[in-house]
Amino acid sequence: MPNIMRNRGIRLGLLGGAALVGAARRVASAPPDPALAARAHMVAHSGPWRHGYASVNGVRVHYAEMGEGPLVVLLHGFPQCWYTWHDLMPRLATRFHVVAPDMRGYNESDKPDGVAAYSTAEVARDIAGLIEALGEEQAYVVGHDWGGSVAWRTAMDHPHRVFRLCVINAPHPAAFAREVRHREQLVRSLYALYFQLPLLPEATVRLGIRRVLTGSAFVPSSFTDDALDMYENGISQPGAATAMLNYYRATMREALADPNQSYATILTPTLHIWGIKDLALSPRLTEGLEEWVPNIRIERVEDSGHWVPEEKPALVADLLGEFFS
Repeated sequence: MPNIMRNRGIRLGLLGGAALVGAARRVASAPPDPALAARAHMVAHSGPWRHGYASVNGVRVHYAEMGEGPLVVLLHGFPQCWYTWHDLMPRLATRFHVVAPDMRGYNESDKPDGVAAYSTAEVARDIAGLIEALGEEQAYVVGHDWGGSVAWRTAMDHPHRVFRLCVINAPHPAAFAREVRHREQLVRSLYALYFQLPLLPEATVRLGIRRVLTGSAFVPSSFTDDALDMYENGISQPGAATAMLNYYRATMREALADPNQSYATILTPTLHIWGIKDLALSPRLTEGLEEWVPNIRIERVEDSGHWVPEEKPALVADLLGEFFS
């Protein structure tokens, strides 16, 4: 009898697991909602920006742009898109040519297959190629979250393309490797382990993107309905949810393959903006960076969380305007 009950339990468990995976696959691969897509299209094309595309490093990258002058490239994070910068772009466009791409895997940009296609080194090649495709030798490069991780890597691997660097709430990879060994940051990073699973994270982020963004914002009402429509529609594009999560998967695989990675020193003048109330990243990640980035200035924002570009756009614009000048 115990063996019969155990075997029955195993069969039920397998059936339940198969049903869960099947449900996750249906959610992850569901087509975009037409009404949502229509709202997002209206938002994307109702602002003062223009839209364009560039073929770089084997992928077609969509971007929004406005203004004239020295080139500023704004890199968004997860789970967003170029619209992260919609409040900041007009403020900078009075003096600069501002370009905000959808990074590979996101929204309207190409979504190549495979985890390896989303290493920060690969995406950094996209950004270096985009700067060249836009007719410039160098750019001011600004990145938030995964866009910040790509910005760090661009400055390491393509320093001739980065005139000045600004990273917002994205840890230098060496600082993260140091801090994730401690319980405080390890606990904050457990969600990234969940993201290594197949399909379930895709379903989770598609179902919960609006709630996650609004629930993790330190400044209430930072995410407008327009912004939430843009981000939900972006992650609903075919293959987007998997591609976006592959940034986490690629980085995890690299860390496991080479836990003692070394990083090139960044000599580029660097501004590091950090919202102290970030739920996922410890403020300790801003300490001791001079070893890897000797020419760094750190601005800690006490009354902001992770989403500084949308929680404090005027402050970010002021800091960037001062830093760029």
